[in-house]
Amino acid sequence: MPAALSDGLRRSALEERHRWPLWLPVALGAGMALYFAAPVEPPPWAGWAALALFAALAAAGLRDHGIWMRAGLGIAAALSLGFAVAKLQEMRVAAPVLAKPMITHLTGRVAGLDWGSKGLRVILDQVRSGRLPDPPARARILIQKGGEQLRVGQGVGLTAQLMPPPGPATPGDNDFGRAAFFAGIGATGFSFGAAQPTPLAHPPGPWGRLTTWVEDLRARMTQRIRAQLPKSEGAIATAIITGERGGIDPEDEAALRDAGLAHVLAIAGLHMALVGAGLFWLVRAVLAAIPALALNYPIKKWAAAVSILAAGFYIVISGASASATRAFVMLAMMLLAILLDRPALSMRSLGLAAVILLLLRPVSITEPGFQMSFAAVASLVAVAEWEQRRVRLVPRGWLYRHIRGIAMTSLVASLATLPFAMFYFGRATHYAVLGNLLAMPLMGLVTMPSAALSVAAMPFGLEHAPLQLMGWSIDGMLRLGRFVSGLPGAVTVTPAFPLVALVSITLGGLWILLWRLNWRWWGFVPVAAGIVLALMAPRPDMLIASDARTMALRGPDGLLHFPHSPKDRFAATRWLLRDGDGRDWKDAVGGMSLSCDGLGCVAKQDGLLIALSSRPEALDTDCDQADIVVSAAPLTSCPKPRLALGAQQIADGGGYAIAFSPLRAASVNQQRGMRPWVMAQPIQ
Repeated sequence: MPAALSDGLRRSALEERHRWPLWLPVALGAGMALYFAAPVEPPPWAGWAALALFAALAAAGLRDHGIWMRAGLGIAAALSLGFAVAKLQEMRVAAPVLAKPMITHLTGRVAGLDWGSKGLRVILDQVRSGRLPDPPARARILIQKGGEQLRVGQGVGLTAQLMPPPGPATPGDNDFGRAAFFAGIGATGFSFGAAQPTPLAHPPGPWGRLTTWVEDLRARMTQRIRAQLPKSEGAIATAIITGERGGIDPEDEAALRDAGLAHVLAIAGLHMALVGAGLFWLVRAVLAAIPALALNYPIKKWAAAVSILAAGFYIVISGASASATRAFVMLAMMLLAILLDRPALSMRSLGLAAVILLLLRPVSITEPGFQMSFAAVASLVAVAEWEQRRVRLVPRGWLYRHIRGIAMTSLVASLATLPFAMFYFGRATHYAVLGNLLAMPLMGLVTMPSAALSVAAMPFGLEHAPLQLMGWSIDGMLRLGRFVSGLPGAVTVTPAFPLVALVSITLGGLWILLWRLNWRWWGFVPVAAGIVLALMAPRPDMLIASDARTMALRGPDGLLHFPHSPKDRFAATRWLLRDGDGRDWKDAVGGMSLSCDGLGCVAKQDGLLIALSSRPEALDTDCDQADIVVSAAPLTSCPKPRLALGAQQIADGGGYAIAFSPLRAASVNQQRGMRPWVMAQPIQ
């Protein structure tokens, strides 16, 4: 590095040393990310060793070293702590995961209820079954009939088809199995018939009775809301109040998502801000109208304390989901700053909120909700800091400020979350600013106030009127969502790109947001590098699901095609989405040159002969003539092809992605690694 450049960077860093602590949460998250990226599960001693290393580095950093040494020790200590906390959390929550699908009778305690369009999803704990000597801690089961009488805390017995929690559809896709593992869910499935009441194996203790009471309260509130409001309006109302999202019409959900309004469905920053800030303003206004209080007491702090309590109640009745917890901690940090006479909106408050959330739930660092919410809020705080330093020459009216605030907030948040939306969901919405400009006044002035009124009126049985008003406002938001999402070019479906590209863009973005001087613009270098990596990302030529019968080939038109109707339709849908293909899977069946008979199909692609064998009788011929053999039957010996995959190998690998030039195959479980949430060993 040239001396002049090195000196310039050193001077800039020293001028901004008051911002150095903002990088500690980044290092903490990076340490957790290193744990989750490990290809093999670290041994238990590694977690304790990392914790000891953190203690040693932290102690060394407190000594009278030079400023650069203390900074390096602080970053290294945060990295070590992040790795240690993630590993120790895995050790704390570790529980059996179902190894293979089975049908069994089981009993358990209802720990959670979630109504959806297909029935009632029940979370069971205290799981017992004669066929499961080492049962999972929790199981999530769909009950299609007879779930109306179930209550949280009740013991039930049922016969169910159980399966291991599903993994990614392709290498690099989002891993539900990992999230389920850290939620204690070791099996999913569906029941045959209704659940029957049974005695509890272990009566709950005081904490169990409290959580049962809270969950039962949420379930009863959900039922009362949906009894007043029909279809999507009721489902969206319960999503806003109690956090239960099941039952929303897929077309309505898609309209809100494509209009940039998906954030209204998950209790997060918007909802907490409207509840907390709205109540803060109301309480302060009421107290300010009483001169004896306003002139002699800190009514601003009183309003902040009331807002924290109200937000705490909201998070309890909403189920304390990960996104709601994030929003509550961030709001609480801002309100506590008011109580302590600190700036209410600052990067340090945001960093402290990130530290608290990561220490409570390390797996959050891998989840899109955490990444998107902090990216959006960090960007908004950075813009707010810039606005504070900007000189305003002409005062503006309240209407201009209101419209500009919504537009600026929507634009900044949309740009900040765009890379994550493209990486995880394969979509880029283009009219989010318009959607929020139209819908947010309705959300802030009608939907959330009527939701608060309905909750306050429920103990007295008077929730009908505010819920009807809430339903009217939700219907208005849905109409606006359909209008915006129906505009030409509202959405672009984008192909998947590698994780390294997202990491590069994220680090560049953090460099831009966390610094204030001109050297911040160096962050555009890793951002540009990430964009180049994303644009150059190769796409697989062939995809195979874990059932060995659902597969897709890339045709001469550059699009994926299914030789026949896919059995695993979820995987098929994910493949098309991650390929940047907006077609429905039904439109992708056929459309390429295949030679098929009762034993399988043969295709010629990039100079390779590909045999898709559906029956064992075809294997002798296919193994002699084809370059690639994919068999839905067990494959014992097939040495001649350059690549041969049998049903068991495909199932153990969790599915495959294959590139033809050069020929290489990557399994899903190979990418996931040898981790506790991956039952099969990765195929090399």
